[in-house]
Amino acid sequence: MVLSTQLQRVFILKDKGQEIRLTDPEPRWSTEAVLNFYAPTYPILTTAKISSPAIRDDAVEYRFETVMGTKG
Repeated sequence: MVLSTQLQRVFILKDKGQEIRLTDPEPRWSTEAVLNFYAPTYPILTTAKISSPAIRDDAVEYRFETVMGTKG
């Protein structure tokens, strides 16, 4: 018999050299909706892109990658 389970989504934000693990606020939301949900708390997410999912430690991991440029 084959059993299947739905893997939990985890979102990773790298900010100032540290990784912040963000839980999934609502599994039915799209990844863009989750990004918009966390953007008021983490303003760096306003310019972030979402990486392709990777499965690690029995969870689907998405990374919010910031696209910060240098000035001047």
